[in-house]
Amino acid sequence: MSATVHVPTHAAPERRSATAATTRRVLRQVRHDHRTVALLLVVPSVLMGLLAWLYADQPGVFDRIGPALLGIFPLIVMFLVTSVATLRERTSGTLERLMTLPMSKVAFVGGYAVAFGLLAAVQASVVSTLSLVAYGLQVAGPAWAVVAVAVLDALLGTALGLCVSAFAATEFQAVQFMPAVVLPQLLLCGLLVPTDRMPDVLAAVASVLPMTYAVDAMSLLARGGVTGEVLTDMAVVAGFAVATCGAGAGTLRRRTP
Repeated sequence: MSATVHVPTHAAPERRSATAATTRRVLRQVRHDHRTVALLLVVPSVLMGLLAWLYADQPGVFDRIGPALLGIFPLIVMFLVTSVATLRERTSGTLERLMTLPMSKVAFVGGYAVAFGLLAAVQASVVSTLSLVAYGLQVAGPAWAVVAVAVLDALLGTALGLCVSAFAATEFQAVQFMPAVVLPQLLLCGLLVPTDRMPDVLAAVASVLPMTYAVDAMSLLARGGVTGEVLTDMAVVAGFAVATCGAGAGTLRRRTP
């Protein structure tokens, strides 16, 4: 006689409930943190405005480099905010207290990913709208595609921040990860030198960095419509974000030593 295996049907609803509760808590905290809200929404918008102003007397320059930076600025800001906020949860003991409840690491990281993902979507939408409408950024591709890519880039920054926070012991160390994680990608993403003009070794490294595909998607939209190559770039960025969130859940510790 074969034994019947009973799988608890309440596990998935409980996990979704824990994720939703974490999401609500994080959003409430951010709403009352005016400095973080300013960093999320104001700083990238101001940076794009300064860029447009800087090249106001050089026709075409802002339209050439603006789309790439439209994806990079939200990515960097979301990386900083997410990595510091997640680390603060651990150093303050909040994570350890939450782990005494029926909450898995996946639910915790999922809650943070959803909360900061929503903030990333708002941030990227605001910055993209200002750039296209107020700052006069001209792109050949549709506006919705530009916004979609900017949102994916911000989500990637969120995922990277969640992942690296597991390896930092202090908020200062979390910030220090930016030169190690973000700046090499900034140099090799194709913004300064096209990847097809790089030395072979650097081009090979660039091909496995997610920011390369984020910048490539924006650059293609600046010159044309939504092509198969753009969709591939977007899929790669989304895949990196999902995989990085999974890695963040796997490396999350209850407390900081």
